[in-house]
Amino acid sequence: QVTLVESGGGLVQAGGSLRLSCAASGRTFSSYAMGWFRQAPGKEREFVSTISWSGGNTYYADSVKGRFAISRDNARNTVYLQMNSLKPEDTAVYYCAATKSFSSGSIYGPRYDYWGQGTQVTVSS
Repeated sequence: QVTLVESGGGLVQAGGSLRLSCAASGRTFSSYAMGWFRQAPGKEREFVSTISWSGGNTYYADSVKGRFAISRDNARNTVYLQMNSLKPEDTAVYYCAATKSFSSGSIYGPRYDYWGQGTQVTVSS
């Protein structure tokens, strides 16, 4: 069992930055690939980014590529999402998730076994 707790969300102006954190419980964090997803009001949940067990491989949605950066610290059981050049369309609840597998299929939510409660990110224009 893995418990995930996100933090770092908030209100920011367009062009600003935020760093989200996701702290995981348990001693097996390094055996999970981690992902970030988001869901805006009235829209379906969408993939944002994913990172492999050691952090050596990452994928990004085209909409955030070049602006967001995912990273992890296995010693701290934490995964991060650095978000720069934020746009109003980035407004959403951001969720982190954990999965045992890592592949191109890691962009799909059902591949993930554990989910956090989410943190709200609001970008004003």
